[in-house]
Amino acid sequence: MEGSTALLLVLGVFILFVILGYNRLVGLRNSVDKSFASIDAMAKKRYDLIPNLVATVSKYMEHERGTLTDITEMRAKAVSGNLSDNEKVDLDNKISRAMGGIMVAVENYPDLKANQNFLQLQGSLNEIEEQLSAARRAYNAAVTDYNNACQMFPSNVFAMMFNFKTRRLFEITEVERQNVDVKSLFG
Repeated sequence: MEGSTALLLVLGVFILFVILGYNRLVGLRNSVDKSFASIDAMAKKRYDLIPNLVATVSKYMEHERGTLTDITEMRAKAVSGNLSDNEKVDLDNKISRAMGGIMVAVENYPDLKANQNFLQLQGSLNEIEEQLSAARRAYNAAVTDYNNACQMFPSNVFAMMFNFKTRRLFEITEVERQNVDVKSLFG
């Protein structure tokens, strides 16, 4: 009788361990999904702002029309809803680079910089970019916790058993890592 009680106790502890491990992974995965949804919400705000910004800027920036067209096409692709999370990350990075390029090009248009409509749009865009940056940091923290659980023992055993896959972090590109050449902005 004592042997079977001990076996039941060990089995019960093991089952509890599996349940707790699985539930922890589910909670971490849900935290990642919630953080990604925050990024999606901020990106949607940015996507909604882009047509207004492009319309305002395009009147002034005829020879930058290619950049404006690219941003419009990327926005359309982003709001189509047919992208995986990894594709969304890549597209978001491309849009960020292109929007930065527009803001640098604006320096060549004094009338545009003084335009009240543009100033309001620029302020809104800056605010959204700051919110996106904060959402990306929260997402990366959640992904790091989740990936650690998927890769570290003993939770990695449960991750493999229940097919939990690691997620990609938002990373800046090599171009964005370079120092800004301020001299070229004023040249």
